[in-house]
Amino acid sequence: MELQHILQRLQISELNEMQQAVLEHYDASKDFILHSPTGTGKTLAFTLLLGKHLSTETHTTQVMLLVPTRELALQIEQVVKKVHQGIKVTCVYGGNDTKTERNKLREAPAILIGTPGRVSYHLERGHLDTAGVHTLVLDEFDKSLEFGFHGQMVSIIEQLRNLRHRVLTSATKMEEIPAFTGIRDYVTVDFSSDGQSVPQLVIKKVIAAAQHKLKALFSLLCMNAGKKTIIFCNHRDAVDHISLLLEEREVIHDLFHGGLEQSDRELALLKFRNNSNRILITTDLAARGLDIPEVDTIIHYQLPYKEDAFIHRNGRTARMQAKGEVFVILKPEELYPYMDADSEIVDLDETYPVPANAPFATLYITGGKRDKINKIDIVGFLLSLPDIQKDDIGLIEVKEKESFVAVKRELAVAISKAATNQKIKGTKVRVGRT
Repeated sequence: MELQHILQRLQISELNEMQQAVLEHYDASKDFILHSPTGTGKTLAFTLLLGKHLSTETHTTQVMLLVPTRELALQIEQVVKKVHQGIKVTCVYGGNDTKTERNKLREAPAILIGTPGRVSYHLERGHLDTAGVHTLVLDEFDKSLEFGFHGQMVSIIEQLRNLRHRVLTSATKMEEIPAFTGIRDYVTVDFSSDGQSVPQLVIKKVIAAAQHKLKALFSLLCMNAGKKTIIFCNHRDAVDHISLLLEEREVIHDLFHGGLEQSDRELALLKFRNNSNRILITTDLAARGLDIPEVDTIIHYQLPYKEDAFIHRNGRTARMQAKGEVFVILKPEELYPYMDADSEIVDLDETYPVPANAPFATLYITGGKRDKINKIDIVGFLLSLPDIQKDDIGLIEVKEKESFVAVKRELAVAISKAATNQKIKGTKVRVGRT
């Protein structure tokens, strides 16, 4: 495994300080614990470690990766496949089709990535053989505990009887490592308080009575028009309530919470990434482990009960030493011990124009990796249409059975009409709005 070739595939010039420290301090004879904030590249760090133990001479499952959320599982899968090309990787998670997963597991993957609930499901039904699993990675372990996966993780680890290597990662430093992990003699790399990784945040307060919180939120969104914004709520019903308000005002946005179908959640994140949508309303589900770059502003419509959750929410902005802005909407009587009493109070008495629509819209294309279609094919296809220029095309994401492309919003309808029933690499496709 040549590191330089891997970095080229990932379009990275060099490892960051934390990733280099992981490679330098890793001791294969001991377990390994990594503490580092969200967004610092933990996935690549532990994925590089896996290469020290993977064998191409065996056809059994060798590595098991347990993660707290579906989205994190899918993101890790992408990185692992790029780093360890030619190695079979399978991802299993709640909300995915169990029959499809079972078919994939019939030929044992070298690396299995999954949420504890779905891994338990397959183990209970005998779809997985754990005899060859020598390496266990517990990614975002503290979050898995917070989500209530303790019992399932205990059951899974008890069945991994031939483990020789254990890796645990967490965004926050843990005072005690639970005994059920089996981690005893270990090396720790701790970047949790690394000054270079601490977000450069400006935190401001908006004071509003309960009956005026929605109005204050809308004014705040208008004031910050054009900025990529995540609105955090404690409960799904608050997310839905805010969404209704924005629908009435015809403000483009998306939702992200555990009550949505997996496909809807993935599409919401995709549109937020490709600038088809600049406002994402969510619960704490989006606070950790998601690929959401370049977030300008965080708004806490409801504050979390614990300071850790507040820190992780804010970690979605000001990533990798960038700057970010955080707004907290508080009722006059609300006090939180972790909030600085001297934070600047924002006055929203002015009238602001309604935010303009995001510059791009997302189209789906009924063709993907299984049709041997890639990003270059899609760009060439779109440029062959009348009056379409390169600047009219934004980010493209190719999935297994379909693809998604951001195009200038004013051209979306025309492109959809012109492209439908045309062929890409000999495959007739349909193109439409998401």
